[in-house]
Amino acid sequence: MLKLQTPVTDLECKVGISYKDRIMMLGSCFSDSIGRQLSDFGFEVCVNPFGTLYNPVSILKSIEMLAGSRVFGREDCVQIGAGDERWCSFSHHTSFARASEEEFLADANEALAAARERFVSCNKIIVTLGTAWCFRNVASGAVVSNCLKRPAAEFIRERLSSAEVTETLRKISELCPGKQFIFTVSPIRHFKDGAHGNQISKSALLLGIDDFLCGCPVDLSMDPFYPADYFPAYEIMMDELRDYRFYAEDMCHPSQQAVDYIRERFLDWALPSSERQALEENIRRFRHSQHRSASK
Repeated sequence: MLKLQTPVTDLECKVGISYKDRIMMLGSCFSDSIGRQLSDFGFEVCVNPFGTLYNPVSILKSIEMLAGSRVFGREDCVQIGAGDERWCSFSHHTSFARASEEEFLADANEALAAARERFVSCNKIIVTLGTAWCFRNVASGAVVSNCLKRPAAEFIRERLSSAEVTETLRKISELCPGKQFIFTVSPIRHFKDGAHGNQISKSALLLGIDDFLCGCPVDLSMDPFYPADYFPAYEIMMDELRDYRFYAEDMCHPSQQAVDYIRERFLDWALPSSERQALEENIRRFRHSQHRSASK
């Protein structure tokens, strides 16, 4: 039989997930898609409490907020540009934008308090890195999670090196003692950076993750305890699902079929065989709950 696909062989899973786990997912909109499905299928999961995050530094800053005690104040409030008069912050996705500073701060800090509770209790963190390209605010010198449609002159665009990605992941890990990580790279193509720029960015992320994992100490006395692992979502999309029929209309985002396929591959890789029956039952219940009978 002709071989019409180059399957990605998953390495042995060292950090899996279970229905017993409390999971936090941070990162690109691919985290949103997979996280929503995990929640639908009965996993205890908190997804992107600050909204979608794309670069490693913004993910580090979000974890610093979750691990700390600071709350958002007026100094964090930024009015969105391009004629949008709502208020948000450089740490949030625009889905958090509100009509006034007071309303934004009330909602942002309420969400932060709830997310901190989830963060403290979680034992697994799944991080999806989207791009190594960052925007640094000229006035503050800080990398932002979202430019909020502000004028381009307010930012400097720069790309993290693989060494900077590795160092950022090391800082993330140090903020989360006792928690285990699963890292992945988003298969979404950032073509605003150009085809070459997208590949360079993804390469920096892949090298940075690999160097971080190679330096992670394994505690053999804890059955053993692996602090971090990697799931090849990007590689599955690029090799197994390389045909354009697996992309959405923008030719950059995976189609729903591709997202479902990668989610299935992830759960096949990460979930112990003893919980497969529970997963199948939860999927059946969810799909039944979404069924709407035809109007008579």
